[in-house]
Amino acid sequence: MKTEITWHGHAGFSITNGISILVDPFFSGNPQAKADAEDVKADLILVTHGHFDHAGDAVKIAKKNQSPIVCSFELSEIIKKEQVETIDINPGGTIEYKGVRATAVPAIHSSSYNGLYAGEAMGYIINNKDVKIYHAGDTTFFKDMELIGSVYHPDIAMVPIGGHYTMDVDGAVEALKLLKVKNAIPMHYNTFPPIKADPVEFQEKAEKLGIVVTIPGIEKTFKV
Repeated sequence: MKTEITWHGHAGFSITNGISILVDPFFSGNPQAKADAEDVKADLILVTHGHFDHAGDAVKIAKKNQSPIVCSFELSEIIKKEQVETIDINPGGTIEYKGVRATAVPAIHSSSYNGLYAGEAMGYIINNKDVKIYHAGDTTFFKDMELIGSVYHPDIAMVPIGGHYTMDVDGAVEALKLLKVKNAIPMHYNTFPPIKADPVEFQEKAEKLGIVVTIPGIEKTFKV
């Protein structure tokens, strides 16, 4: 069985092979969303940081599915008060859950949840023994991405391209050069006016480097 990936818009993905990993669930208030948070299935939820457009529906989905939320220590301390199971982690840490390993890695960004400081922003290396996926979270490109690539060897990089709050198209291409990945998926673009970007431009620039870019449709599942 190959891993299936579904893009929910913005930075939200379901990664499924045996169990379903949901990253950065943002459905309520998301103008791109085509699914309802009430209908989303997840065995494990990974949250990169506390902003509403990444953690917004995590608690609701966790309660409905009885699934734990993996997030930074500070964010965990906040949201576990809402009677959900959390697994706290910080960059460098790894959790194992039903055969899946998720390792937190640094991201350069801010993080708050309902006005409270929510710890460091992070990315994740998700390894389900079939494929290694690097979800960069909200970030700019930074030199240590070279280490992330050489240490974890991700097969696919999910990278923001929208600019303003994160790196833009050209910044994301620089990130791919550092990571030395062969496959990439753009995210975090066109949800709001400040992050308008053209994924085809990203695709064309990345493919000049020999990197295969998949531009998924929202709620369209594809196999990797």
